[in-house]
Amino acid sequence: MCLSIPGKVISVDGDKAVVSVGGTQYETSLQLLEEVNVGDYVLMHTGFAIQKLSEEEAEETLRLFNELDEMNKREDEDQLP
Repeated sequence: MCLSIPGKVISVDGDKAVVSVGGTQYETSLQLLEEVNVGDYVLMHTGFAIQKLSEEEAEETLRLFNELDEMNKREDEDQLP
C-alpha cells in the first residue's frame, strides 16, 4: 500500500523544502510542483511533494490519520491476553 501525507512547508531552498508533519520535519523535493511557498500545504510521497493542498484538506486528512491510529491502538489493546 502506498501512502502520502500532508505537511506544511516551513522553508524553501530551490527545489527542496522542509515540511512539518505533527512537529516532525522532513526534507522533500519540489521538482514535481510549481510555485510552492512557505506556509503552503503539500502532499508528500517517497520524498517528493506531489500535490498542493488547502489547509482544510491537509487538516482533515491528518485528523483521519489520527482517528485510524487511535482505532488501531484500541484494537491492539483488545487483542492482548
